[in-house]
Amino acid sequence: MKKIVIETDQAPAAIGPYTQALAAGPFVFISGQIPLDANGRLVEGDIVVQTVQVMANLKAILAAVGLALKDVVKTTVYLADLADFQEMNRAYGEFFPQHPPARTTVQVAGLPRKVSVEIDAIAVKKEWHV
Repeated sequence: MKKIVIETDQAPAAIGPYTQALAAGPFVFISGQIPLDANGRLVEGDIVVQTVQVMANLKAILAAVGLALKDVVKTTVYLADLADFQEMNRAYGEFFPQHPPARTTVQVAGLPRKVSVEIDAIAVKKEWHV
């Protein structure tokens, strides 16, 4: 199975030994996104502001391969504090008004750059034209 590296300058570049996303078969695996803007600057603010930026990053990466949030089938949300769940959930839900993907949400001991949220995603693309 061929792997396709996905990169866009519309989302923050990888800051370690990983890619923004990788396609394998019909699946697109998007690496965990934190609230950095496309230039790699930390977007500061509460959990809602951070969640909105993370979702914008996911949308930009999906758009680079002609996909949208509706094509996402699974996400994992990592929270620094589970007390932020309700507000994160509200902001997240606005991006998936109908038929949201399967999701796991966990509290973790720490996240890169001391952010409050990180989200990764898996999407499905029916056809690839390489």
